[in-house]
Amino acid sequence: MGVTTCGRGSDRRVDVSSTLVTATPSARSLAGVVPVVPPQRLVAELVPPAHFAQASFASYVPDPAHPSQGAAVERLRAAAARIAAAGSSSTSWFRRRRSEPEALYLDGGFGVGKTHLLAALAHAVVADGGTAAFGTFVEYTNLVGALGFRQTVDALAEFRLVGIDEFELDDPGDTVLMSRLLRELADRGVALAATSNTLPESLGEGRFAAEDFLREIQALAARFEVLRIDGEDYRHRSVEHGAPLPDDAVRGAVSGRPGATLDPFGALLDHLAQVHPSRYGALLDGTTLVGLTGVHPVTRQDVALRLVVLVDRLYDRDVPVLLGGGGTDELFSAEMLAGGYRKKYYRALSRLGSLAADGAALVG
Repeated sequence: MGVTTCGRGSDRRVDVSSTLVTATPSARSLAGVVPVVPPQRLVAELVPPAHFAQASFASYVPDPAHPSQGAAVERLRAAAARIAAAGSSSTSWFRRRRSEPEALYLDGGFGVGKTHLLAALAHAVVADGGTAAFGTFVEYTNLVGALGFRQTVDALAEFRLVGIDEFELDDPGDTVLMSRLLRELADRGVALAATSNTLPESLGEGRFAAEDFLREIQALAARFEVLRIDGEDYRHRSVEHGAPLPDDAVRGAVSGRPGATLDPFGALLDHLAQVHPSRYGALLDGTTLVGLTGVHPVTRQDVALRLVVLVDRLYDRDVPVLLGGGGTDELFSAEMLAGGYRKKYYRALSRLGSLAADGAALVG
């Protein structure tokens, strides 16, 4: 089945071919979608996701109890003006590098608005006539895997700003890769901005997260300015989201609903192993609601990490989810939640729980 789509924030139109397999007469199956994504789409979709499509400095309300929030907004406003004034994407990299480009790191805990501010920065640069790329750490590493390192550098060097949401330090190989990528972009005059993904229990330890970040990107450390953003999680998120739905209720809820999908949880996890993570966004094209039956604990790390990427893409697109079986209860083991990838898993639980609440509200 051929689908013509337009990358968000871009006027380029690209073709995405997918093979669809129907799960029931009324709901299609994500496990039956095999997306074929041209490289142009991967680059074209490096814009703030739908969840932050309207994010702006004006819509960010600083907490008076935490002055660092207001200070961060003012600093980012100034950065946006400077980035946009530095020249258009047609300016040669040699001329742009004559002045040191902006390099900012937003450090803070969950729910203080770091992603909102990063998206607002990207929107402001574009509104002032500049160009900006916005993606998660994983999206950039996946882009390198899909395009190759040199092609990725060349593609991203066309932007005035490259924003990296939730910079991750838990994989040494990926961290070294991103450090090299950012170094080459900075050398070509591209402004950089990144956010951290500090755990909720580490809200008072932001400076340690910042030190970790600067240590791991030693070649760039002197260029980055750390903006500490203090505060409480404005969503007051929890990884406890009540009882899951019965599988029959999930099947009934998706039946006849346009854009809804229905998959056994295990079958979808198996399918994710056959699809490159850079294509998980395309996997969700046209999806308005995801129904999963038989949700159970994930015991293998590689499977769990693929699930995390899928949850991020669902969250980016504000796609509600219906969870049958065990729901989020013990989805990741205690060992996983205490291990090196714990930040990813806590984020996934928080986001999946939020999407499940949206799904439950949608179907009543």
